[in-house]
Amino acid sequence: MNSFEQRRLLLAERESNARTYARGIDRVISRGEIARVYDSQGREYIDCLACAGALPLGHNHPLIQEKVAEFLRSGQLQQALDIATPAKLDFVEALYRALPARFAEDARVQFCGPSGSDCVEAALKLFKTATGRRSVLAFQGAYHGMTMGSLGMMGNLGPKAAVSGSPAEIQFLPFPYAYRSPFGVGSRETEQLSLAFIENLLSDPESGVTKPALLIVEPIQGEGGCIPASAEWLRGLREITARHDVPLVLDEVQSGFGRSGDMFAHEYAGIVPDAILMSKAVGGGYPLAVMAYHRKYDRWGPGAHAGTFRGNQIALVSGAATLEYLQRPGVLEHVRQMGQLLRRRLDALQQRFACIGEIRGRGLMLGIELIDPQGPRDSHGRPPAHGSLAKALKRACLERGLIIETGGRHGAVMRMLPPLVVSADDIEEISRRFEAALSSAWPAAPVPGAIPEAALAI
Repeated sequence: MNSFEQRRLLLAERESNARTYARGIDRVISRGEIARVYDSQGREYIDCLACAGALPLGHNHPLIQEKVAEFLRSGQLQQALDIATPAKLDFVEALYRALPARFAEDARVQFCGPSGSDCVEAALKLFKTATGRRSVLAFQGAYHGMTMGSLGMMGNLGPKAAVSGSPAEIQFLPFPYAYRSPFGVGSRETEQLSLAFIENLLSDPESGVTKPALLIVEPIQGEGGCIPASAEWLRGLREITARHDVPLVLDEVQSGFGRSGDMFAHEYAGIVPDAILMSKAVGGGYPLAVMAYHRKYDRWGPGAHAGTFRGNQIALVSGAATLEYLQRPGVLEHVRQMGQLLRRRLDALQQRFACIGEIRGRGLMLGIELIDPQGPRDSHGRPPAHGSLAKALKRACLERGLIIETGGRHGAVMRMLPPLVVSADDIEEISRRFEAALSSAWPAAPVPGAIPEAALAI
């Protein structure tokens, strides 16, 4: 046992029991280069986590290193609260170029604290202030953060089960999760029933729910299991909320900035929301959170939402450089192509491994739901989720040099979030390592063999 490993074990004894990723990735990760990282023993891993999507250009991208190093040598302010600085001016201009044009023309921005949870809290404050209402609509399976307000809107019961004092008047709606439909029907019918449910809730004078201050939704549920909402469903949701004068808040903390293959995941629906919540990728790997919203809701007063590090200058510099890079010709097309290639590889594996129930997502935000094909079927005919297999598979991936995380119901979804600049060779190697791990973790599967070249075509 080397000194790094001894110190890691000591750290585990000293660190909070609430730690998460460190439990599964029990290594000292000492350096990284784009999609690959290396531990203190020199072992290489392909990173399909990318700091939960917060590293869109991967580890130590030369552009980000250059811009940050240039800033640190410049003598500019290292922190500036919300005061105007050259870094802030550059970032805001870059952000407005990246925002959807119809949304940007009426948008105002609020810099929040350093995490996505903080811009969710800002949205709660803003829209309750602007509308004078108190109730909130959220969705089953949602993840909006770990602070008290955002935790109250989380679908996962685990983190909030032992915590009292969650905000009142939060109503949960069924998300169109077609593979395990909350209505027990097919994909199209699930979406129609979901929208009908929301329409009824907002129009029925005896629904039991007061008119909400906002409805918050992820265009692609992330921690909930990489579940994408269809363009048709998003358009229907926008129509209903607009007609009932309910602000539509899109949580693009994980799905935004190229992750889906579009700059923002909701853009393919052609809708204009009332607010977009942004963090993770927006800082290019450094902590930053921003809420953009329609100017008509800008009815709170000075100091209504503040925070010391909302002026994180390094994140503003890194974020501006990242936004500039993502808007270069061909970058988003590359994300779509690499996502299609990875999806084809996974689809080919699904033909051979009965434990893969569904592969879903968009761009480079993909989820693989694992099932027990021999387990008892539910009332809708679906086999049970296989969380224990997902846990074993995550470990088998790590042992084969692939960092991947789980999520979704029962922790049964393998979530792939590689850097957006991942190469075709990287995708090929990700697929091979995942196949090897799957063969090890699922002994009932056939002996691994070569996937047909036709499956690789984009």
